[in-house]
Amino acid sequence: MSLKAVFLDFSGSIIDDETINQALIADIMLGENLLANDADYVEYCRGRSDRACLNDILVNRGRVLPDDYLDKLVETKAKAYLAQMEQLPKLPLSSHIEEFLIQLKEQNIAIGLVTGASRSVVEYILQRANLREKFDLIVTGEDTISSKPEPDPYLLAIQNLSLQPDECLAIEDNPIGIESAKQAKIQVVGIANIYPLHMLQRIANWTVDNFLEIELERIDRVLSQP
Repeated sequence: MSLKAVFLDFSGSIIDDETINQALIADIMLGENLLANDADYVEYCRGRSDRACLNDILVNRGRVLPDDYLDKLVETKAKAYLAQMEQLPKLPLSSHIEEFLIQLKEQNIAIGLVTGASRSVVEYILQRANLREKFDLIVTGEDTISSKPEPDPYLLAIQNLSLQPDECLAIEDNPIGIESAKQAKIQVVGIANIYPLHMLQRIANWTVDNFLEIELERIDRVLSQP
């Protein structure tokens, strides 16, 4: 099989936490005596690491923050996220995610998580959902200086698994993540959890409404072509 690894995004792909993330960013903005708006969140935050999101959205408002202050904001956001998730009786996981991961394991395909979220957040969610053992690799916002849409997170994932881009597949829910994977020369499935299918069709190699629609054998045949 030519397909050796599948890399998944976290927020919006594995877990439906868009509303929570946006509200937490708005809270941090209020703490900085600034009002948040939807357009800023979409432009500066969706698909990017928490650090890049907070830095860019505040720079856009004329705030240039030292690294240590930005570190504290990222930590504040992560702690608030965990506090909210702990209050939920059930995690808002994406449909069929567990079945899909089992399918990958049965075919001996490595599973990676490539996200800009904080490691504490990722580890908590995966452990609580009993999915942690399914992942062979996790790249979080702390592991690279550059955030998506730069290719660095995916390049690090490829390097750590000693693979080539044409042996990998990325699953992303937003244009920023899709661009990141493509810059790393990885083909991408766009999953319509946040954006409508027709928008993702313009930029992804394949598009699906849910994880069980991903045709691994068909993708493997495409990757096998010279």
